[in-house]
Amino acid sequence: MICSVKQSPTSFRCSDLIHRKHLPPKPQIVSLSSVSNPKQVFIPSVSAQRPLFISSIEGFGPKLRTQRPLVDCRAYEADRSQSINIDLPEKSEAAQRLKISVYFATWWALNVVFNIYNKKVLNAFPYPWLTSTLSLAVGSLIMLVSWATRIAEAPKTDVDFWKALFPVAVAHTIGHVAATVSMSKVAVSFTHIIKSGEPAFSVLVSRFFARRVVPGIGFMGAMISNLAFVFRNIFSKRGMKGKAVSGMNYYACLSILSLLILTPFAIAVEGPQMWAAGWQNALSQIGPNFVWWVVAQSVFYHLYNQVSYMSLDQISPLTFSVGNTMKRISVIVSSIIIFRTPIQPVNGLGAAIAILGTFLYSQV
Repeated sequence: MICSVKQSPTSFRCSDLIHRKHLPPKPQIVSLSSVSNPKQVFIPSVSAQRPLFISSIEGFGPKLRTQRPLVDCRAYEADRSQSINIDLPEKSEAAQRLKISVYFATWWALNVVFNIYNKKVLNAFPYPWLTSTLSLAVGSLIMLVSWATRIAEAPKTDVDFWKALFPVAVAHTIGHVAATVSMSKVAVSFTHIIKSGEPAFSVLVSRFFARRVVPGIGFMGAMISNLAFVFRNIFSKRGMKGKAVSGMNYYACLSILSLLILTPFAIAVEGPQMWAAGWQNALSQIGPNFVWWVVAQSVFYHLYNQVSYMSLDQISPLTFSVGNTMKRISVIVSSIIIFRTPIQPVNGLGAAIAILGTFLYSQV
């Protein structure tokens, strides 16, 4: 086979090959010029602006009268192979830590704003079941519009996904309603002290030292919420593992399913008649600002949970729980300042010990 080879820095051309008895000892990157044989069929040249490498030789050229082996040259672009960067793991790890830090800071800030507006709404409109339902409804509406307008990519789910999501949605619904009920009965700061993980200590301090009786509904609501959210976080992490659904879309699906679960119970427990009377009373006391409070608490509830699930998608449930515990410090301090909640030194000491103890225990 005759093979003429010529190196070109910018192109690679090959024409037909003619068989010979002796082949070159080594393949070379070449330009195969056409053979001056009138009986040959001309094959158009192949050019590439990137360096090419011969990957295999199977047979290439016209079928001659005598059956001879044909040669087929296949090439690939060398620059499509991924380069190896030795410093990449360190840079990637640093970028990941920065990303998680931004998630945590945003999560905490949004949660503070939600708790402030949520408490304002509950002070004027003491119907936690409807308030919880509105929070889920607004979040679900936001994500449905985002998917419809292609602002966010809609998740690809199946029946098995929704079956696995159902127990997570049940835990999320219970935790959400229980926390809202607790917030409607006690101060924001006390609810988050209980939810930080040391409820017994907080209750004893409040009852025996501060001489203040803690409402049983508020205490039990915070306890139930605490337990439900622990199960929710663990099952959520398992559900997101190995799935092609991002943390943002996972929480969106969770909100929609939780809304479907919660709505009939909210109607049965409170009902439209109570809601209508309470709504009119709140408007007469607060004015149009009450409507904006309801919208704000619903929007910020969805946003802070969405960012928290984006964080959970990147970290373990244990790290998430630590971040959730430390988040309560900012909520407690801000709620005490804004709502001017009276607090005795012993209450502050109890809250600090509770939160610090929970944080240290989670590190063991």
